Amino acid sequence: MISFESDYNNGAHPNVLRHLVETNNLQSASYGYDYWSQQAREKIRQACECPDADIFFLVGGTQTNATVIDAMLCSYEGVVAATTAHINVHESGAVEASGHKVITLPTHQGKMAPQELADYLKAFHSDPTWEHMVFPGMVYITFPTELGTIYRSCEIEQIYATCQQHSIPLFIDGARLGYGLAAEGCDITLPWLASHCDAFYIGGTKVGALCGEAVVFPKGAPKGFFTIVKCHGALLAKSRLAGVQFDTLFTDGLYLTIARHAIDMAMQVRQLFIEVGIEVKDSPTNQQFVVLTNQQMEQLLQHVLFETWEPVDVERTLCRFVTSWATTDADLQALSSALRQL
Repeated sequence: MISFESDYNNGAHPNVLRHLVETNNLQSASYGYDYWSQQAREKIRQACECPDADIFFLVGGTQTNATVIDAMLCSYEGVVAATTAHINVHESGAVEASGHKVITLPTHQGKMAPQELADYLKAFHSDPTWEHMVFPGMVYITFPTELGTIYRSCEIEQIYATCQQHSIPLFIDGARLGYGLAAEGCDITLPWLASHCDAFYIGGTKVGALCGEAVVFPKGAPKGFFTIVKCHGALLAKSRLAGVQFDTLFTDGLYLTIARHAIDMAMQVRQLFIEVGIEVKDSPTNQQFVVLTNQQMEQLLQHVLFETWEPVDVERTLCRFVTSWATTDADLQALSSALRQL
């Protein structure tokens, strides 16, 4: 059975595996000081045009979000996010477990509205009882969003300007960053992103690696971040595992090559649903959201794996189909065949 369930249900891109095997018998330093991690950092700095950035490698997205947010907030502060944000919905309260409330704002196709953020922060600081409340100490957004949409540069500019006005950092979750950067209509580049936030990460787990996220602090990491990583149980002793993978992903443009392939496959998936008259939501990324009748959904699940996202009404369900580096023409043909049987 073919699977469009997620972008991390295969192993790793062959080039990543090859480099892991090629370096397997070589000894190295640990805890991020190995040769490949150092080399990967330099390649990422070059790609971001940010020579002084501090870069750390962690294992997964939830771990990264919880660690970075905890490191950048005081004990009495919370993080502002859209209601659909990953940290608010699908991370099992990991941020709250470290003592920081997720303060939610309305979502608009997965995005936070810049003006609503500005209005919220103004209202908070104008409230005479503000000392009795959780302080908004950080803003968190995802790029692309959990609904496969992307922020325009002007939207991030406005959000970042509001953060600077209130002296709070902007943190961008880039678990699927490559797919956002490669999406049609994206007017954001890595260098631009690095100059319009205080921290972000480059997702590897969902973009060709076995595991791993590269956290980038363009203006320098919070004090004691290395130690805080270890406090969260997130410090890799065999740091070469992440280093070798990101060294590969940032050689000869592989990271964006992987992302562009997934986007191309996703657009073909989108067209297959359109051709059979099935509603597809607007998403330029590797996540495609389609509205299936419950009967169509059950029939299709006999041939294809995908994620049932949420009910639309009693008769229809929103479902998610995701592509990756591993999606093939044969997968598309199998999906096409299954759709024709509905």
